[in-house]
Amino acid sequence: MIQNNRKIINAWAFYDWANSVYPLVIISTIFPVYYNTITSVGNSDVVEFFGVNYKNSSLYAYALSLSFLIMSLISPFLSGIADYTGRKKLFMQIFCYLGAASCSAMYFFDSGSIELGIVLVILATIGYSGSLVFYNAYLPEIATSNKHDRVSAYGFAMGYIGSSILLIFCLTFFKYPDVYGMTEPDTPARITFLLVGIWWVVFSQVTFFTLPKQDFIRFASNRIFTKGYYEIKKVWTELKKSTVLKRYLVAFLVFEMGIQTVMYLATLFGAKELKM
Repeated sequence: MIQNNRKIINAWAFYDWANSVYPLVIISTIFPVYYNTITSVGNSDVVEFFGVNYKNSSLYAYALSLSFLIMSLISPFLSGIADYTGRKKLFMQIFCYLGAASCSAMYFFDSGSIELGIVLVILATIGYSGSLVFYNAYLPEIATSNKHDRVSAYGFAMGYIGSSILLIFCLTFFKYPDVYGMTEPDTPARITFLLVGIWWVVFSQVTFFTLPKQDFIRFASNRIFTKGYYEIKKVWTELKKSTVLKRYLVAFLVFEMGIQTVMYLATLFGAKELKM
């Protein structure tokens, strides 16, 4: 693959434009408020999920935690595939469409289908995170090492711009529902879920159409399914020798846990505690 090709880099970065709407518009903004509204009846915030009662905020946190746990377990497996086959784009598409379809299907989520809503959140989050494994795997192939930071930052910038545009547009649904002919109070949120899924799929086609079908292939091996876990074992062995690196990773883990918690749960906290 030709590196530092402007057209390919633009197409790669455009996937950030496409998929960043999910964490910003859905997980960090609209879904938590909608979820809290339809699962709170009077002073009660207890919901039944497959026959077991949970506090609604706890159930939502468990769902996100489960999705991230699943991704942490399968990411090495996915990384092995990304590194040792030429089918990164195919797997990236599979996870992209899983996430976008699950997000769009949230349109059918209401107070009578709590199980459906939670399962869709888990699947959408897995789709989002899984597609990023292969998206990130492209970076060293489309850009030389001296341009990795710049290209990566370009992708982040595209994501912030794209997701902000759609978020601002969707917020007008809530501010001026009559303008859009939305008479039911839950319609703005449900239409937002649908639009995010459509946005995700439509704009990702720019990436999928432009990135070469045949990726850089190192070699085919029956170890592709275990290579990622083997690499983790090697890293763990080296990690034991470096006290400074161990301290850094622990500190980074705590820092990242705090950031992710605020990103994904602050809106639900605000909706409950501030009566939003």
